[in-house]
Amino acid sequence: MTDPAGFMHIARQPAPARPTEERLGDWHEVHAGRPLLPLVSSQARRCMDCGVPFCHGGCPLGNLIPEWNVYAAHGEWATASERLHATNNFPEVTGRLCPAPCEDACVLALTGEPVTIKNVEQAIADEAWARGHVRPLPPSRLSGRSVAVVGSGPAGLAAAQQLTRAGHAVTVYERADRPGGLLRYGIPDFKMEKALLDARIAQMEAEGTRFMPGVDVGHDLDAARMRDEHDAVIVATGATEPRELPCPGRELDGVHLAIEYLTAANRAAASGRTPSALSARGEDVVIVGGGDTASDCLGTALRQNASSVVQIDINPMPGPDRTADEPWPLVHPRIHRSSHAHEEARDRDGADPRAFASVTMRFDADAAGHVRAVVLSEVEPGTRRPRPGTERALPAHLVLLALGFRGPRDDVRLTAPLGLTLDDRGTFARTPYFAAAAAPAGALPPGAGPPVAGTEGVFVAGDAGRGQSLVVWAIAEGRAAAAAVDGYLRGTTELPAPILATDRPLTA
Repeated sequence: MTDPAGFMHIARQPAPARPTEERLGDWHEVHAGRPLLPLVSSQARRCMDCGVPFCHGGCPLGNLIPEWNVYAAHGEWATASERLHATNNFPEVTGRLCPAPCEDACVLALTGEPVTIKNVEQAIADEAWARGHVRPLPPSRLSGRSVAVVGSGPAGLAAAQQLTRAGHAVTVYERADRPGGLLRYGIPDFKMEKALLDARIAQMEAEGTRFMPGVDVGHDLDAARMRDEHDAVIVATGATEPRELPCPGRELDGVHLAIEYLTAANRAAASGRTPSALSARGEDVVIVGGGDTASDCLGTALRQNASSVVQIDINPMPGPDRTADEPWPLVHPRIHRSSHAHEEARDRDGADPRAFASVTMRFDADAAGHVRAVVLSEVEPGTRRPRPGTERALPAHLVLLALGFRGPRDDVRLTAPLGLTLDDRGTFARTPYFAAAAAPAGALPPGAGPPVAGTEGVFVAGDAGRGQSLVVWAIAEGRAAAAAVDGYLRGTTELPAPILATDRPLTA
């Protein structure tokens, strides 16, 4: 602990964002440039180095938060990076995209403001890159075994990096034209610029991981052949099937899934020249959904100079504090939060863009069959049923459905050869690999690690088996899958693996 009284005389101060007007004029990150190190070091001194650090339990990766807080407080960035990377393959990603459940589990959050853990994490990661602390770590010895990873989102990338470093020959198959999954085409640049992702891909290639973009397993490559050519397979295809909104007018022109819109915007930003094929410029935009994807659509529409933007959330506006049924530190509370996009909308338009406790009733069309309005209604308190007499219409020329994802794509050309089936949650069914006596005593507890699928040697990791979740859970599952595969191939493993919930096994 660096300062026993630091939490009493140092106030919480998050890293400042760029001015709204400036950031709405470009696609750079909200927090452009490296964090202010004196501010970050000061904030790290607020950490109490608790005897029982509940922040560990709040983090699916089990990050060693008090340890790297101490090093950040002293400006020992190389050691802080080593401690951070000990549990997290991509801290520059989680430092930007994770909603920081660790902060809600911070002991300081009981009576006041938690440590700015997310800012400290990003600062350590960014300094590691800037100072040359992040280098390729190729294996010293090869195992002679090969592993196929299907999908290059955060779960697939984490699994691939761990297994490559363990000495296995890893090939990552990605159906998109470039690796990264939703990190590439689902996350806007103003939340994470893609140069960070490109740097990690380059590091992994230097370590020996082989990437095969533009290969849709089951279509471009026979899944059975792939399984025969490798000693193990990890399926990390994500939960890519979007939830639909079955209401009148869904078929109208101008009503799109959020992922279509975000992908088009990301491709346009990557090109630097070609305008987005699906732009909000000059349009009245309505976003249906209340989560992170809806917020990403909001920030994107504002940068495309939408005429107006409204976000419809069927849930009531949460209160400022955790409720009695959300006990600390076990639950990441549902409290009223505002993203940077919400702040931008308020600064630009003078009002919060969200319509809480509202349900979409229908989409109305103009004479040409294009959407012109969204009709919504207030909901009955405590329900999701429309409240009679509260209908109103919002002008809308672009409607974006940001309702989350149901589960993985159920493509028989992939699933049948690999023995994959869907469970009652709509995700790939898995069984805990380490429930058997495959791992040595003390290596991994029963139920830990990625589950195995129906065919021997087939494992499932990330949202494909867990369901739609956080990026930090995807990385945790990828690391656990890597440990399970290494144990399967060698009979033992030294790879670390987060302890995952036993109802989220890793093998199919």
